[in-house]
Amino acid sequence: MSVIHQKLTPKQKALAINLDSSIYGTFAEIGAGQETVRYFFRAGAASQTIAKAMSAYDKDFSDAIYGKETKNRYVTQNRLRKMLRYEVGLVEERISRDNNPGKKFFSYANTVTTINFDKTMKGHGWVGIRYQLSENEDYNEIVIHVKFNDNDATLQQETLGALGVNLIYGAFYYADNPRRLIDSLYDELSTDRVEIDMIDFSGPCFEYVDNRLMSLQLVKKGMTDAVIFNSEGNNMLPADILYKKNIFAVRGSFRPVTKVNIDMFVNGLDMFLKDVGCTNEDTQVLFEITIANLRAYGDIDERDFLDRVDVLAKLGYTIMISNFSEYYRMVDYFSAYTNQNIGVAMGVNNLLDVFDEEYYKNLSGGILEAFGKFFKKDMRVYLYPYKDATTGDLLTSENLKVQSNLKELYKYFKLNKRIVDIKDYNPQFLEIYSRDVLKKINCHECGWEEQLPKGVAEIIKDRGMFGYKEVSLID
Repeated sequence: MSVIHQKLTPKQKALAINLDSSIYGTFAEIGAGQETVRYFFRAGAASQTIAKAMSAYDKDFSDAIYGKETKNRYVTQNRLRKMLRYEVGLVEERISRDNNPGKKFFSYANTVTTINFDKTMKGHGWVGIRYQLSENEDYNEIVIHVKFNDNDATLQQETLGALGVNLIYGAFYYADNPRRLIDSLYDELSTDRVEIDMIDFSGPCFEYVDNRLMSLQLVKKGMTDAVIFNSEGNNMLPADILYKKNIFAVRGSFRPVTKVNIDMFVNGLDMFLKDVGCTNEDTQVLFEITIANLRAYGDIDERDFLDRVDVLAKLGYTIMISNFSEYYRMVDYFSAYTNQNIGVAMGVNNLLDVFDEEYYKNLSGGILEAFGKFFKKDMRVYLYPYKDATTGDLLTSENLKVQSNLKELYKYFKLNKRIVDIKDYNPQFLEIYSRDVLKKINCHECGWEEQLPKGVAEIIKDRGMFGYKEVSLID
């Protein structure tokens, strides 16, 4: 299939699909009308493309077709995938391959909820396509989750329609270039109108696609603020794992993860659980890396990114990649999903950055606005001490020196236990500095293995991470 390089409008894309006699399938849209298929009807020549278009809007009718959902939740990934597979199954069952040689079947589906009348819920949904690139090939799937930013239901419906066309066109014409496919989803759209916060590729065409890298593209290109994936490398919808949960986060470069990071996490989390009276089961733990951190060494090195993520995943942690340079933006993001407790573990140097007014020049309310978002809902900082490598001095919240005009503000947060010291720590780990560990790895020095959590050194050596290379010693 030839690739069309010029940027087309959704109407032109729909016509191009309609004129391709090999593409044939169904449209099933729930919740916002038949917004995507309308483009194909209006473009003309749709009879060769559309086998069926339906909107199973009524829940009882929808249940009769696709089955009931647990907890009566219809705007879910599970519902979308059921729709895609059911509809493809019907095409395969009802359309003879012998009478339709060369046909590439597809099913497009969405299940969404648009903004409510009171405008308290902005609207979101799942959009996907299950399709073939040749008649003898197994099916591929692309599934995305969207959050609508338009403040009007009609505008959200229009956005959904254009996005659906972009997805279908991209699936057939950009399958060999998933990055371009992702870019094309915003043709004739903008991030002001819609946010894509999860994407998942599967099937033979995407066998070698790493969905974590695709998630990175979403953040890198400003299509969403943050993405999350679990220790198995699966993309997770932020709302699914953060909703009404207690959240404990650890930010770092993790290049590589050291015993300091784990000591900070383990002891900080232990204090957090005791302070707020919650359990591991109702608490979501996140190891967070910012795009700013990934860009610290120039352009984002995707191999380096995967190296860090793989090590954290091997240790069993859930990872969040965000574009939150400032801590208050991270906490503000969490607060959009939960009204439960939030805790953040950090080192002394990070806290000094939090109290640096230079970071907040872009805010009309300056540092006070930032603190209002950072320390909201009883959020607590769990501070890990720092040992000065030169002087040997130990810095904690008790002797930390902030700018003179912020001293009283700092005392306020300290007295109200919004900043608390992690006191149960391993003093030996204070001698570990990640930059020194990384230097030792690069220079093939000895002793760095003992400064990392169990099993991490072996992963680094096996995969040649962080510049590590085996050196042959010749007598």
